[in-house]
Amino acid sequence: MENKILIIKHVEHEGPGLIADALHSEEWELKTIELEKGEALPGDLREIAAVIILGGPMNVYEVDKFPFLDDEEKLIRKTLIEEVPFLGICLGAQLLAKTCGVKVYKSPEREIGWYTVRVTRGGKKDILFRDIPERMVVFQWHEDTFEIPDGGILLTTGKPCKNQAFKIGSNAYGLQFHVEVTADMIREWMKDEKDQNAAKKTLADMVKAEKDFLKQAGQLLNNFKQVIESSLRIRNVIDIFIEEGKRSQKEKRPLWWDKKGHVFT
Repeated sequence: MENKILIIKHVEHEGPGLIADALHSEEWELKTIELEKGEALPGDLREIAAVIILGGPMNVYEVDKFPFLDDEEKLIRKTLIEEVPFLGICLGAQLLAKTCGVKVYKSPEREIGWYTVRVTRGGKKDILFRDIPERMVVFQWHEDTFEIPDGGILLTTGKPCKNQAFKIGSNAYGLQFHVEVTADMIREWMKDEKDQNAAKKTLADMVKAEKDFLKQAGQLLNNFKQVIESSLRIRNVIDIFIEEGKRSQKEKRPLWWDKKGHVFT
């Protein structure tokens, strides 16, 4: 299968979760690259329908310790140039922000557990947040935050971290919060949480938050699926035009869409 959705995973316990089911399609293959195991990123995006970068315990500024972070930035830069749909979650969002030249830094306080973020006016106009309520239930587990790049659109906001989601370019998104987590993933993560009071509260709150979270996260991931489908349709049309242009040049005949009867030269 030519079309692949590339899922980039940093550590074993932070996998695709809900993404695997939400983005299942006969139009593409889901391919996971595990950086912790030394797997390499692709050199080009010719067969890539979308790129998703998941979270991880490392920080974007720890390149000396985790050299693959630099490789990820190079890949993100390619997705922006070639307009390949991109979704960055937590660390993935911070990498997108850093790639765009803005500051990623320690947040006013760590966010761990269930939070409510507000969809901004810009978010309400964007396909990613279509049919999602203004106040969205999300799961957080991070200590860094980011600035919004020049030309970027703030899509959701919250407290204590103001910048929660943004868009840059035609189809690149960064989410500080997690939309991929399952109940089992959260239970596993909380085992490693150094603040066990926060961990206990998170697990207790999950009973109340889970229903709304699953509905809203599922809707967001379905919306991103539509972004991918739209991008593929556009790319297919471009490919048709290019191939038709090559045939017209070879056969010295006019292009079928050109009323002036031009051929490629």
